[in-house]
Amino acid sequence: MFTLDGQVAIVTGGAKGIGKGIAEVLGAAGANVVIADIDEAAGRETAEVLGAEFEALDVTSKARCQAVVDAVVARHGRLDILCSNTGIFPQAALDTMSESDWEGMMAVNLRGAFFMVQASLATMRKQRYGRIVLTSSITGPVTGFPGWAHYGASKAGQLGFMRSAALEVARDGITINAVMPGNILTEGLQAQGDDYLRQMAESVPTRTLGEPSDIGHAACFLASPEARFITGQTLIVDGGQILPESFDALG
Repeated sequence: MFTLDGQVAIVTGGAKGIGKGIAEVLGAAGANVVIADIDEAAGRETAEVLGAEFEALDVTSKARCQAVVDAVVARHGRLDILCSNTGIFPQAALDTMSESDWEGMMAVNLRGAFFMVQASLATMRKQRYGRIVLTSSITGPVTGFPGWAHYGASKAGQLGFMRSAALEVARDGITINAVMPGNILTEGLQAQGDDYLRQMAESVPTRTLGEPSDIGHAACFLASPEARFITGQTLIVDGGQILPESFDALG
């Protein structure tokens, strides 16, 4: 079960962090993985380590999103899996948030996901098969955190997009689902500082932060042939972080 032998997968934002974890797990399951990332140096290094391919990608460019998909299909003749994972999360308080702060977040996190899904549909429809997995977040759809109102809006927006998009392709053999990570120990999270990491770990019932591979395994399940009857759904991977009513419930 859950073998991806012979399948072709694109992982956007796969150079580091959660994307790297997804790429690693998909590759271990047998998929031919293409890492697509704006960071060419890190992307090529990760691809070499994982035995994957690399494509330079700025998800804010619709033309580049289509070009990456076209290049992958030209090489492999198919595209089975899209893990649309690229995301940014710079903090900005509401009273100082600029229009460019807001637009930049939406351009990468929300519009970029739309561009990649749209670019993938023609091939997936032609082959009557496709698995699309979005990397959303618990922040926005379920929880909130000061400084990330624009981030939360982009991640909640991804889920609204996913549900309607899933209906449009439901008869084409294509599923669209999302993973919703909690606090995962990535380079980006580490950049928030030790105090933030301690605070976040204390809010999780397991008292630990997740690893990128935890999201990778969830994405791998949703990308598998066995997940054919699951679409328009979300899978929270957070160590139980959203469960407690208060810190008293953590014991």
